[in-house]
Amino acid sequence: MLKIMNLMLKYPDKLICHNLNLTVNPGECWAILGRNGCGKTTLLHALGGLRQGNGDNQSSISLRGKLLETWSRRELARHTGMLLQEEPGEFWGNVREYILLGRHPHADTLFGWLPSDEDIAFSVIERMELAGVAHRPLSTLSGGERQRARIALLLAQSPQCYLLDEPLQHLDLRHQLGVMQLFKELGRQGNTVMMVLHDIGWARRFCDHVLMIFDEGHIIAGTAEDLLNRENLEALYQCSMDEFLGEPKRQASPRSGCSV
Repeated sequence: MLKIMNLMLKYPDKLICHNLNLTVNPGECWAILGRNGCGKTTLLHALGGLRQGNGDNQSSISLRGKLLETWSRRELARHTGMLLQEEPGEFWGNVREYILLGRHPHADTLFGWLPSDEDIAFSVIERMELAGVAHRPLSTLSGGERQRARIALLLAQSPQCYLLDEPLQHLDLRHQLGVMQLFKELGRQGNTVMMVLHDIGWARRFCDHVLMIFDEGHIIAGTAEDLLNRENLEALYQCSMDEFLGEPKRQASPRSGCSV
């Protein structure tokens, strides 16, 4: 689905990655992990074609075998959907009208939505538990309701590659679980999912691959089973996992003289 070759990214002068090579296949669900300010959003924007890499012309990002810069914006939106961390501007219509905007890349006419578009919007409104607020102005929703509306718009867009910047923000625990189950299901259906997460528990339970962004352009990527271990996580977040889990450190063994 995505192929990254020799990618270098800086923002503004901070090196995020250098010579990054990565293949992301259909059906894979990736967690992008790292400390605040490490460049997770910048990398996600590059994968979605919202910014270009730095450096020479040897770097490239391809979607379905075609370089990102050769796609028209409309074509790209049919295949790739992005959930941004912050949404610019304000939408003054109601929730249903907002979610229908997701059908815009697929529209064949300028004279309104087809019945199939309405059916898709209705389906995702039900899936995201928004039926009770569908006719309310989007601006009147709570933060969690608005986040679910944003995800519903993305589902209405029906891409094959989902790039999600903190999809769980503002959501309560039940809706966090529902969203993670949803994107895991989309992955099993053959779609590609890459999401910025801060909760290691969700990443461990629902993601099969992990990309970790360290300092000075150091990135490791691989299966969650291989990478989500104490050594990598403590190096990534620069804190003790014992402190994170609230577990007291064990006393040193009198025989070995080292901490267990």
